[in-house]
Amino acid sequence: MPRPARFRPALSRRARLGATTVAALVAGTAVFGVGQATAEHSVPRTDKEIPNLTQVQDKIKAYYGDTVTADGEHYASPHSNYARQVRGIEAKARTYLSKALTRHDRAGKQAKPAIVLDMDDTTLLTYNYELQVGFHYTEESQDKYLAHTDMDPVFGMNRLVNWAHAKGAEVFFLTGRKEAQRDWSVRNLKNVGYGVPLDRRHVYLKNKENPPAYLPCGATCTTVEYKSGTRKHIESLGYHVVANFGDQYSDLSGGAGDRTFKLPNPMYYLP
Repeated sequence: MPRPARFRPALSRRARLGATTVAALVAGTAVFGVGQATAEHSVPRTDKEIPNLTQVQDKIKAYYGDTVTADGEHYASPHSNYARQVRGIEAKARTYLSKALTRHDRAGKQAKPAIVLDMDDTTLLTYNYELQVGFHYTEESQDKYLAHTDMDPVFGMNRLVNWAHAKGAEVFFLTGRKEAQRDWSVRNLKNVGYGVPLDRRHVYLKNKENPPAYLPCGATCTTVEYKSGTRKHIESLGYHVVANFGDQYSDLSGGAGDRTFKLPNPMYYLP
């Protein structure tokens, strides 16, 4: 959803199921296989360079362990390859944070340690929404969904976040969701077990109508400018970002953070 809301506003911001995205079904990275168009040759010369859309969707469903309820709702399985991959990333993050937070305390630094996390497909799982809309995001469908439905937490992320907070890390959520979705987003985070402060000081959403003064790019910020600029703002408030979590490379680029953790997402790409 937006990372602009992670369900980003337009296909130009959110390239869905494109060749680059599909090439990274499991790892979430842009690695091309034989017969696929490359970055140097981005316009397919024949149909053989274009992944079959139906087959791509089937692979995505298999990766998430698609589970369908009696009323037709789709959910990811905690036993899926996706969940297994996420648990591995979380284990590495926990090991790193345990050491980083201990070092920070021993060093007696004035700045308080903090972690920054994206929302969609980093802390909240959009899979059910994606299946409902056929991997075709629109602002209207996203608003309708968020207003009445809570997304599940990304497997284990609520526990990791609560643990890090208990260990002394301040927790900040930084999403491309629009400001008008704040109440829905905060409600969702609370309802699925994120037991950390969720006020305006800790949850940042994109406000195009009244962009904050600390972002020189204002309403025209790219995702990287918006995210990195906000992390720098957080650090200016007396925090030190020891870890930054996101499912898109645009969540993680631009500095202001000691270490990044990339969560897998084969469903869409956000530059």
